[in-house]
Amino acid sequence: MIKIFLIHGAFGNPEENWFPWLKQRLEELNCKVIIPTFPTPENQSLENWNKIFAEYENQIDENTIFVGHSLASAFLLSVLERIDVVIKGSFFISGFLKLLGNETFDSINKTFVDKIFDWQKIKQNCKQFFIYHSNNDPYVPIGCANELANKLNIKPKIIKNAGHFNEKAGYLEFEELFNDIKLLL
Repeated sequence: MIKIFLIHGAFGNPEENWFPWLKQRLEELNCKVIIPTFPTPENQSLENWNKIFAEYENQIDENTIFVGHSLASAFLLSVLERIDVVIKGSFFISGFLKLLGNETFDSINKTFVDKIFDWQKIKQNCKQFFIYHSNNDPYVPIGCANELANKLNIKPKIIKNAGHFNEKAGYLEFEELFNDIKLLL
């Protein structure tokens, strides 16, 4: 059975944006969809998120797909560094690898991005990567998508006027992401 982990970002939760819609669509295809709830903004740290995710790690296998929004991209890269299994694919939406120059976010995101990533291990543990970014993301500059794409040796998909791919930008559904995930099934 295909297992898909949807991971929210800072100030996020499993019921926001396109997560409920995508979960329903994937479950209709007989996928098992797992959306953990992580502490944010209070008690948000890589260590605390790892503690919560630890209870799910035994479910990760070769039929697993990761989908991460915003900060979740950096979190999932950390997961890929430490697991000993090759997953089907990872989808990173509005992802970044460094502080953003916004104190509200930087103070709670620091532990996730202020580190050296093991790119060899990350690429070894995932068959395919996909990056989605908008040309007008108000929080994460487009250069962050290019930096992440360069590290993974792929091209990012730039979607015009999608903002931060959140409800504020009108993203209660994400058809392109769903269609790309279907290709991996």
